[in-house]
Amino acid sequence: MSRKWIAALVAAAFVGACTTDPYTGEQKVSNTAGGAALGAGLGALAGMAVGGSKNAQRNAVLIGAGVGALAGGAIGATMDRNEAELRAQLQGTGVSVTRAGNQIILNMPSDITFGVDQDAIKPGFYQTLNSVALVLNRFQQTIVDVYGHTDSTGNDSHNFDLSQRRALSVANYLSAQGVDSRRFAVTGFGETKPIASNATTEGRAQNRRVEIQLSPLT
Repeated sequence: MSRKWIAALVAAAFVGACTTDPYTGEQKVSNTAGGAALGAGLGALAGMAVGGSKNAQRNAVLIGAGVGALAGGAIGATMDRNEAELRAQLQGTGVSVTRAGNQIILNMPSDITFGVDQDAIKPGFYQTLNSVALVLNRFQQTIVDVYGHTDSTGNDSHNFDLSQRRALSVANYLSAQGVDSRRFAVTGFGETKPIASNATTEGRAQNRRVEIQLSPLT
């Protein structure tokens, strides 16, 4: 990874801390949100810098802090309970819950999460994120990756920056609800990981999203 790209991620982390208070909408840095942005941003940096070991790093930090690791049959059973709780909490919200092995992916379309070209979470989406935080706080033996994605409209640099800031906003909000920021890694992918064709309006809408991926702490 280039130094320039790392610097961009650091800057994005601080921008995430300074965007919006999740309760009032004011532009400021609170101790909680600022700490969350640092934790999330540095988690993203560590993950990018060391590749596949980012999960191992967070696992080691959390286990060292006294959060018990999962092993054997407890992994699947715990993720089953996570999935069931999330499906119950998020029914009818527009957020999809997908299970892939022992990982759970929450897909949050940007049209219900953010205004056009904005990184401030819509107030109407707070309750949905509160429901996610409730489950994350109940089941603490997971690590949390927050991924930002855009469509191909606009230039690459803008799309990357927007996707990073949006992902940080989600991580910051969840941390402000008491979710341990050490569980987070945040990554903006811009337009590089589409799930539908950018040639259609419907496809572009699907590609504009924030995903939360939960993985077991092992």
